[in-house]
Amino acid sequence: MKNIDTYDFSGKRALIRVDFNVPLDDDLKITDTTRIDAALPTIRKVLDGGGAVILMSHLGRPKKKGENKLSLKHILPYLNHVLGIEVKFADDCMGESARTLSAGLEPGEVLLLENLRYYEEEEGKPRLPQTSTDEELKAAKASVKEKQKEFTKQLASYADCYVNDAFGTAHRAHASTALVADYFPEDKMFGYLLNAEVESLNKVLKEGEKPFTAVLGGAKVSGKIQIINHLMHKVDNLIVGGGMMFTFIKAMGGKIGKSLVEDDLLELTKNTLEGAKMHGVNLILPVDAIAADAFANDAKTRLVKADEIPDGWMGLDIGPESIALFNKVLMNSKTILWNGPMGVFEMPNFAEGTVQIAKSIANATQKGAFSLVGGGDSVAAVNKFKLADKISYVSTGGGAMLEFIEGKALPGVAAIER
Repeated sequence: MKNIDTYDFSGKRALIRVDFNVPLDDDLKITDTTRIDAALPTIRKVLDGGGAVILMSHLGRPKKKGENKLSLKHILPYLNHVLGIEVKFADDCMGESARTLSAGLEPGEVLLLENLRYYEEEEGKPRLPQTSTDEELKAAKASVKEKQKEFTKQLASYADCYVNDAFGTAHRAHASTALVADYFPEDKMFGYLLNAEVESLNKVLKEGEKPFTAVLGGAKVSGKIQIINHLMHKVDNLIVGGGMMFTFIKAMGGKIGKSLVEDDLLELTKNTLEGAKMHGVNLILPVDAIAADAFANDAKTRLVKADEIPDGWMGLDIGPESIALFNKVLMNSKTILWNGPMGVFEMPNFAEGTVQIAKSIANATQKGAFSLVGGGDSVAAVNKFKLADKISYVSTGGGAMLEFIEGKALPGVAAIER
């Protein structure tokens, strides 16, 4: 496998898969540049090495080709600014402009291709009406898979080498993340971001110093059960918060009022609790909660025991005793993995648990622990309270990170390694 630090980019055009799937406001201005900023070291490495860069990415989920609000042209002003050059733009990743502009690129120049997902071939999934018959769907799938080969081949034709720096989409077997790599058997590599993500996750999961504590939150157990089961063989402490805590508490016989619960997973949750005991894992649940009489920021609230939530009330955040309990565990940890908020973080009145966990992890890191934070709300918490520089590594890829933790092979990573 080639290495971006030792590869000779001189006179070559590098096709770089980046993750520029950034949020835009109503005026189509970028509201969070984190993902673009994260790709800059890789882009600059190629340019400094005497190469030219062709950037490809998706933006959102277009329902048809040419949706203006999902055009990557809206990224250009910021990209021009941070790179200090005029970035060229191909208004169709498959069009004549893409072919001509890529062929004419000089060293030091950058070309941005239009949104890859304007084409259904990128994801390899047909866009059909929901009323389509099974036969129509089957035929459409076969057709898209066939067209995907040409789509991938054309993307590859623009460049001399391929760099995958889009960890956020590494768990997708799409044309630009997995298939195109096969056209560069001797000239494919990880970008700095993707390499750092894989190294950091491996550091946590394979080389983590003990005690190892995982903090999992979020709404549902169903979205995290595979992760819990995989981590059970690795962690010393497993802290569970967020909406998913109530399925655990109900499985243990607690009263949860009208809190979020997955009744169909109660038996599975009981098995998980037994599995934790069997593996000697300290599975820690909140002992108190902030309960509300409605799912609203201005609802009436009361502090209650986590397993004694009154009828008609719902738990929307962890309480101060839980925060203190979790803080004590975190401050005695050497490796920390955090994914998912402790409460309804979007509502200020139920964000305190998430904020305090972020601060505890930052403090533990300053004390010498290696910490990795990933997932939208967890990352939002460390960014909002300006704690990102106090965390060892903040992951850019939610879904990809979760699948990596589950022990799954990521197609975008495997395509480079094979």
